[in-house]
Amino acid sequence: MSDTVTTRTTSAAARAVRLGARRPRRWGPAKIAGVVVVVVALLWSLLPLYWMLSTSFKDALEATRLDPTLVPQSFTSANYERLITGSLPFTTFLFNSLLTSLIAAVVCVVLSMFGGYSLSRAQWKLRTTTSYSILAMRMLPMIVLIGPLYLLLLETKLLNSYLGLILGYTTFGLPFGVWMMKGFMDAVPREIEEAARIDGYSRLQILFRIIVPLTLPGLFTTGTFVFMESWNNLIYPLTLITDIERQTLPAGLLLSFTGQFKTDWGGMMAASCITTIPLMVGFFLIQRSMVRGLTAGAVAGQ
Repeated sequence: MSDTVTTRTTSAAARAVRLGARRPRRWGPAKIAGVVVVVVALLWSLLPLYWMLSTSFKDALEATRLDPTLVPQSFTSANYERLITGSLPFTTFLFNSLLTSLIAAVVCVVLSMFGGYSLSRAQWKLRTTTSYSILAMRMLPMIVLIGPLYLLLLETKLLNSYLGLILGYTTFGLPFGVWMMKGFMDAVPREIEEAARIDGYSRLQILFRIIVPLTLPGLFTTGTFVFMESWNNLIYPLTLITDIERQTLPAGLLLSFTGQFKTDWGGMMAASCITTIPLMVGFFLIQRSMVRGLTAGAVAGQ
């Protein structure tokens, strides 16, 4: 008897699930409003990218019209061709950006690894004060740091050099990296380290053989953010670099396409597309790892 009742109940539940699956979804006012907000936000975010791409295929006359056109009427690829065959050192700007951004990201990751481990595991008196001081340094705007950094590089003869620019990028990105790595390392159980100490591991062996493999998402996220921040930095190259052959992409493009009486909007937008779109594609390819790393860091902070 009980088996029969159970069978009927299961059949009724399965029938209800099938009917519910067939029932059309109702679009209430709240759901419609949510979709509208998402669509508007998406258009608001993508419209500048479309405008950049559209302007890059316009000639000089159409790009400066008082009544702008959404779709290029005189479609041309001359702006992209001038980047490769013209006198503009575009490939040099690209190489300088890649070189300085990659080195700054690697240096920040290495220093953040040691700094985060020290703040997370070492026991010294001013550890908490130092942690919040590093966080406060991150809150300082970039323009506040450029003056002392300029004077420091001037005294050390590092102005107008790759090393000086890398030091500037590292200075601004290091507080963020140290604080993020501290959060990741706080999530690693201390019992693992204690077991390793019993086995005879030193501090450096524990760091490189145990902590680093467990915090790889944090290292990857830190390096990605520092690279993107260095890649998009404009004020540091404009201030610390005076030779056009050593400029990075943001500053080099600004100095090359902006004149006193005329601005080459088509060429500037073509160069911006070449430098921005690959960065966007790379970001979307690694966004899962970045989200995983940021989520792990947030949970670690709690």
